[in-house]
Amino acid sequence: MAIRFLTKEQLIAKLRNLAQSGWTKSLRPLNAGGIGNTIDSLLGLTENNLPISDTAQWELKTHRLGSSSLLTLFHMEPEPRSQRVVTNVLLPKYGWPDQIRKGELSFRQTIQAARPSDRGFGISVDEKAEKVI
Repeated sequence: MAIRFLTKEQLIAKLRNLAQSGWTKSLRPLNAGGIGNTIDSLLGLTENNLPISDTAQWELKTHRLGSSSLLTLFHMEPEPRSQRVVTNVLLPKYGWPDQIRKGELSFRQTIQAARPSDRGFGISVDEKAEKVI
């Protein structure tokens, strides 16, 4: 799958043209990802579910008008991964019983910068070190 490179200026121009063309029906109206798939198609981008940007530099996010669902900007896992921090440290200490897989612990969290999660987890951004902590 080839990622199409668009400069910032090219992407903005394409988005402006799209906005000026008016309302566009979803190309996949019953698909949960229909909006994202539609905008990718209209911009000439290849659909991907990879943890990389849509245009080699820019990741596009779409959202239905009136929706209260969260947008996932990225997934993160603690490092170093070789130490298996989640399974060996976080899961035994902070995990809770999984509701579907009986006998297993779960440790999934939606964390926002604005406030701690219901379990007290939060994030901060170290811009100088370019890290999310």
